[in-house]
Amino acid sequence: MSYTHRRSCISGLFLLLLALSCEANSGFIGVKDSHFELNGSPFLFNGFNSYWLMHVAADPAERYKVTEVLKDASTAGLSVCRTWAFSDGGDRALQISPGVYDERVFQGLDFVIAEAKKYGVRLILSFVNQWNDFGGKAEYVWWARNAGVQISNDDEFYTHPILKKYLKNHIEKVVTRLNSITKVAYKDDATIMAWELMNEPRDQADYSGKTVNGWVQEMASFVKSLDNKHLLEVGMEGFYGDSIPERKLVNPGYQVGTDFISNHLINEIDFATIHAYTDQWLSGQSDEAQLAWMEKWIRSHWEDARNILKKPLVLAEFGKSSRSGEGSRDIFMSSVYRNVYNLAKEGGTMGGSLVWQLMAHGMENYDDGYSIVLGLNPSTTQIISNQAHIMTALAHSLNHE
Repeated sequence: MSYTHRRSCISGLFLLLLALSCEANSGFIGVKDSHFELNGSPFLFNGFNSYWLMHVAADPAERYKVTEVLKDASTAGLSVCRTWAFSDGGDRALQISPGVYDERVFQGLDFVIAEAKKYGVRLILSFVNQWNDFGGKAEYVWWARNAGVQISNDDEFYTHPILKKYLKNHIEKVVTRLNSITKVAYKDDATIMAWELMNEPRDQADYSGKTVNGWVQEMASFVKSLDNKHLLEVGMEGFYGDSIPERKLVNPGYQVGTDFISNHLINEIDFATIHAYTDQWLSGQSDEAQLAWMEKWIRSHWEDARNILKKPLVLAEFGKSSRSGEGSRDIFMSSVYRNVYNLAKEGGTMGGSLVWQLMAHGMENYDDGYSIVLGLNPSTTQIISNQAHIMTALAHSLNHE
């Protein structure tokens, strides 16, 4: 057999196995008894963030970068990716102004979903940003003020009826979108694991978490009225609020206007999330101190998810800047992954983690210090891949207990 023919056969076999794997994992991910479930079996995962997928895919000439990351992630065993379904105003805006969309950018998101399905990667899609990157709530406030609406500060995003209507319109536009490539409506596409209300909501006007709680209840009910097939999460970092005062001692010294407990007790919210950036939140402390705090942060939320919320928990963002050195980052990631695996093994709520963040080759201008290119950093790639495989193996073992 010639080399060309042999390579063709191997490639064909890979595609066949990939197709069979995707078919076997084609159902919607759900929640049962405080854990994720897929087709009646436990679902545990290792995954990643790549916020930039739609932004890059808006230019067909750059879509190969999206394909590269999803393909490499799938090869490494990563099965969930969190990314943005928003870009409000500015460069390559999805939503140019309230209710006005760039079809070219929407087709970029169509491509992301189609490619994710092709490579067996589930997506968590976020609707809006707390931060000014890609518009965020500040852009919504600017739109309203430009229309003559009196807005006193950006945190009225959570209470002003005009701003809430803007967001509801965007949510409906995304959820009901008919994919131009797959011809499947987003709300009917099992490639999407979950919707996220907002990336890292914060409210400086009310640190108790009560204002955000009302907003989450309203928006969560609205999403579920449009789509009751997909899971829904808030997008929270995990900061505790006033509902259990003693838990505020776990915070890294401050509150941000959310309440991990009360915000996640809302019935329409299917699972809880936390984020963690110890090199930012505990800046100046030693690596050992940061790791100790990280372990406490994860375990505290795991206990609350298990005993109070009775919902799955996902470490939805974490990372360590490569500027601290790859060795230091590898030690940190290995420790975090070990904690996640051990808590998942104890049973109940720990579902997986999503590292921040994966990039394709040649994306240095996107690097925020946390970027990882699979294959370019062999030791880091191995750590990520190992976690993916042991989480999958753990899910299989739980299925046979």
